[in-house]
Amino acid sequence: MLFNSHKTTSMATEIFEQAEVLKNLLETHISDDNYILFDIPVDIQKVIFVASGSSYHCARFAADLFGNVAGIEARAIYSSEFLLKAAVPHDNDILYVFITQSGETSDTNSALRKAKEFGMRTLCITNKKGSTIWEASDFKIDCCAGEEKSIAATKSLTTQMLCCTLLVLKYAAHKGIDISNYINDLKELPEYINATYKLHPEIKEIAKFLSKYKNIVITADGISYAIAKEASLKIKETSYINVYSNILGEFMHGHVAILNNKPAMIHISVNELSYTAIKNLSKISEDYNPPLTILGCTNDKLNPKFNIDVKCESEIVKSFCLVVISQLLALEIATSLGRNVDKPHGLHKVVQ
Repeated sequence: MLFNSHKTTSMATEIFEQAEVLKNLLETHISDDNYILFDIPVDIQKVIFVASGSSYHCARFAADLFGNVAGIEARAIYSSEFLLKAAVPHDNDILYVFITQSGETSDTNSALRKAKEFGMRTLCITNKKGSTIWEASDFKIDCCAGEEKSIAATKSLTTQMLCCTLLVLKYAAHKGIDISNYINDLKELPEYINATYKLHPEIKEIAKFLSKYKNIVITADGISYAIAKEASLKIKETSYINVYSNILGEFMHGHVAILNNKPAMIHISVNELSYTAIKNLSKISEDYNPPLTILGCTNDKLNPKFNIDVKCESEIVKSFCLVVISQLLALEIATSLGRNVDKPHGLHKVVQ
């Protein structure tokens, strides 16, 4: 366990278990000849993910991957929002995917029942075989995360993300897309996660600075936005800091005015910053000059107070690394504030 000074907390232990847990998941769900061992319906043209909390952020990530990698239309919706809709998509070529760590999340299970009332095919991604959602779903994927004691989802989230990535690749292969490079990249994932752990001292320095702020803004673009939402949730639920996340381009439409309240700002970027992102971040710096931390790719035209990155050519693998950085950042901010990261006040592991 590299640089783990929080051996008494389950959250820290579970963060540092992820390299090994992800390695085991790959070995469980990929055969020796690189065949993904999922049972799925093949005549699918659209995927709808339904989830809550961190599982929803996984769903956002997966929906982007489906379009980018497999060329299949996909979207993510909150379980509670899905339940409120009078009309939901119910074409015969749709697959509904429900993501829940415990398999007992009440609104996600209710959403599954609603989808089945329309005759929809359902697939669950869960960490609990034999759970309510496992038994009710037509197709099932086991996250293989092992027991997660901390309230904050860490290894359950990254295993969900990896299961979703493999699901995307399974459908891509079915369409005749060569996924061999993706599989090879994923086999290096545990090594990159271990490299990410080595950034822990730098992350602690950033966290010590950010813990002085009562408000933090997190922005991102594209697939990075799912990570921004997850980072926001992790800091909120462990530190009780008011953290706001938004897509950078949308943030510039009025939302940017909240920077007048002098919050700290984080920008997350899996990929090289676009011209528009550089332009927007530069304008923010000129108009408001918030202390800026960039997780991931930066640019010479920007001057962030902090930048932490993992050099990796694979967008997918780097996404996992930035999630782990976000987890460690949340852990260290909470530790600086003396919070109980395993049992945040008023929160429970299973929302029933």
